[in-house]
Amino acid sequence: MCAQIRTIITGSTGMVGEGVLLECLDHPDVGSVLVINRRPCGITHPKLREIVHRDFFDLCHVESALAGYNACFFCAGVSSLGMKEQEYKKITYDLTMNFAGTLSRLNPDMTFCYVSGAGTDSTENGKIMWARVKGKTENDLMKLSFRNVFAFRPAFMIPVKGQKNVLSFYRYIMWLYPVMHGIFPGYFGTLHDVGLAMINCAALGFDRKILGVKEIVMMARKNP
Repeated sequence: MCAQIRTIITGSTGMVGEGVLLECLDHPDVGSVLVINRRPCGITHPKLREIVHRDFFDLCHVESALAGYNACFFCAGVSSLGMKEQEYKKITYDLTMNFAGTLSRLNPDMTFCYVSGAGTDSTENGKIMWARVKGKTENDLMKLSFRNVFAFRPAFMIPVKGQKNVLSFYRYIMWLYPVMHGIFPGYFGTLHDVGLAMINCAALGFDRKILGVKEIVMMARKNP
């Protein structure tokens, strides 16, 4: 592997972020992890440092703590259910770009991995609101001065062992995973693979900027 990964993770109080965090804490090539959340994640570990910061639009008070990292796994996000486009865009696009813009200035050699989702619209012109906003976010992130930017588009994901933050409906349908993965492998994956794929993208790079489930599995299995 390349130099040890020093990563920032957002969204670790949610299902995807917590799963990625647990994979990073367990991985020997991840040397340190900084999580920045609006509330404590409830996890302690020798590798882990946490900042609780409520306003991601105003980073001036925590900016100095964000320097010195070579990866960011941006897993924060909200559902668009019940939201108007302007409100969803502010939370999804504006917040992400503000955070990423700060990191690109502080850490230009950073690899930035952004979790969007299956069905994201790269054209920004489709009929589905959330997919347009996510597509614009992906596109504009890739214009920033990072070493690499990767957009992750997972679909249904099996949680990592030991996770506490699991969407309630997952608990009722996880038993279907083996069957559904066999029928629709492009829509069913694991958070274990998402975490490993992010680590490998940061360490090794990848020739594709957008990773669906197939590419996530490919990168998760990649050996240094």
